[in-house]
Amino acid sequence: MCGGEGTRLRPLTFERPKPCIPIVNRPSIQHLVAHLSNMGFHEIVITLGYLGSVIREALGDGSLFGVEITYVQEETKMGTAGSVKNAQVHLDGSPFLVVGGDHVTDLNVLEFYREHQRNDGMVTIGLISIDDPSEYGIAELDANYDILRFKEKPAPGEIFSNLASTGMYVCDPEVFDHIPANTKFDFAKDLFPALMIKGERIKGWLARGNWTDVGSPSSLRMAERWMLQRISVTNISGNLSMKGAQVLGPVQLGDSISLGNNARVIGPVAIGSGTIIEENSLIGPYTSIGENCSIKANSKIFSSSLYNRIVIGPNCTVSGSIIDNDTVVREGCSIENDTVIGPRSMLQRGVVIHSKTRLWPEVIVPEGTVVKEHVLNEVFDCRCEGS
Repeated sequence: MCGGEGTRLRPLTFERPKPCIPIVNRPSIQHLVAHLSNMGFHEIVITLGYLGSVIREALGDGSLFGVEITYVQEETKMGTAGSVKNAQVHLDGSPFLVVGGDHVTDLNVLEFYREHQRNDGMVTIGLISIDDPSEYGIAELDANYDILRFKEKPAPGEIFSNLASTGMYVCDPEVFDHIPANTKFDFAKDLFPALMIKGERIKGWLARGNWTDVGSPSSLRMAERWMLQRISVTNISGNLSMKGAQVLGPVQLGDSISLGNNARVIGPVAIGSGTIIEENSLIGPYTSIGENCSIKANSKIFSSSLYNRIVIGPNCTVSGSIIDNDTVVREGCSIENDTVIGPRSMLQRGVVIHSKTRLWPEVIVPEGTVVKEHVLNEVFDCRCEGS
């Protein structure tokens, strides 16, 4: 399911759909499709909505991932279950796995699928224990994995379980008989309560491993941290110019990368092709830097995501932040934790960006400014709540 607009992740989703936000320099949906392929799922149907052409471009026909992809365009918002109903013609005949296009996971979804085949439920919901389930649907299970209660986004006093729905389901084709056509209809809000009222059995599967939906900057950074941890050795894909620099792996390096004198790169780190890191710069663990970036002398980047063609001026510090394409950061700036900076922005000399702040695309922050709240650009939609 890839229909959402990703408003909660703005400014990163003005020009790309949520499943195409980069994680370790690749659209996140490429990681998901590769994982599904490795698990044995080779026929994939993708429901498209917002900026669907970008997803088509990222995945093609699926052959590079060992899968066959069928695309179904959603003309109007149909809800999660409605969008799957819209693809019914491609799913009838056998149980099918439903996964959100913004999911990042290493869960054994083949085990999930086979568990559903063994049980007697029309739907099996993937559940995972999390510390704060208030933003998710939660379920109460019995010893037979039957779901006794399900509550979407519970309020305080309603959190009877910390088993959160992953938004991953295995469904029998008969489920389509309970989803109205041409109507907005959600799995959690509409379908599951209706099935339980009718006495249909819904089962739960207890997941073990890593899972997140990339719905916020913090979950996006967590997902990238997991992916960077998968880098096990230093890998150089082309030419590398090092002049007295030090690389402490594991580090993934693209082609034509230059590391200046006394530059330090401490893995796990991924650096895209054509990037230049000047002298006395420090690139700390859990950082990804895209293609054709320039990190000037004496700058420090820690646990951050820098996309493509970004310039970080001399004597800057970037910590735990996300910076989108073509942004320029001038000398002596400090970008604090959990900051998101939109594409083509400009930070003049000596700017300080406080933590948990977002800058909309194409904003210019004057020299010496201390930014304590979101900086919006009225050319773009200013909402950052919703899907």
